[in-house]
Amino acid sequence: MLKKWSLYKKDIGKYDVTILQTPNIGENKGYVPIYRVNIEGRTHTEVIQTVFSTFNVRERIPHNYRGRFISTGDIVLIDEGFKGKTYYRLSTNGWKELNRVMIM
Repeated sequence: MLKKWSLYKKDIGKYDVTILQTPNIGENKGYVPIYRVNIEGRTHTEVIQTVFSTFNVRERIPHNYRGRFISTGDIVLIDEGFKGKTYYRLSTNGWKELNRVMIM
């Protein structure tokens, strides 16, 4: 039997998220993985909002995080295993999905 609320909302899932940053702010080459974490959410948008709000508030940042605050140009990778990987870059107009080739 289906739960009534599941007919209206997508179930919450865990997403494997990696934050990629360049060594210096403003660079557009040389991205390296800074931090990897599992985040719960219903959609990529919800997950990215959680990442942004977590890693831009000093009190919420995990103790083992060694990167800087999320800023323009930083990339968030959402890996869904067999469903594939999706990359998002923070631009001045918000988060934009991008092709992996643009990172290399």
